[in-house]
Amino acid sequence: MLLAVRSRRDFAGLEERRRTAGRLFAKGKTQAEVSRELGVSRQSTSRWYADWQAGGNRGLAAAGRAGRMPKLDKRQLNDVEAELNKGPLAHGYATDLWTLQRVAEVIETTTGVSYHPGHVWKVLRQMGWSRQRPARRAVERNDEGIARWVAEDWPRVKKTPDAETPGSASRTRPGSRSSPR
Repeated sequence: MLLAVRSRRDFAGLEERRRTAGRLFAKGKTQAEVSRELGVSRQSTSRWYADWQAGGNRGLAAAGRAGRMPKLDKRQLNDVEAELNKGPLAHGYATDLWTLQRVAEVIETTTGVSYHPGHVWKVLRQMGWSRQRPARRAVERNDEGIARWVAEDWPRVKKTPDAETPGSASRTRPGSRSSPR
């Protein structure tokens, strides 16, 4: 079984490595030498060299956050959570069960931002929600009747081993005559 371990990138460390490369370029080191000294690929060193030539050490500064900017800001997430806390019935759904499709519709209605239902679980996890499975129980279930039956009737009908009778009724025991002749 593989476990994915997510670690945050050390953006400050990455930027420091680029700045070190800039200092080495300024000392006259070649891209190949910088690549070997810092233990990075030649492609990275080439990209850093181009950035260093274009903008000096400022060209090697961190670009900011990695990845795409989130579609929803903190206020919008709070608005969505407030709507979800009202429950599915308050939004006109027939059952009191949130599905990814329903949550996607509430997000779009609340914020105007459209999400594919397959991506909605990431938004829910970001808000601290977890996946819940509904208990599979019949609507007609009578919990009081079940408890009464278990307390009163079950002990009466429950089979107990009787010491006087043999423990098996199998016809396949050694010595039985169930085999064809």
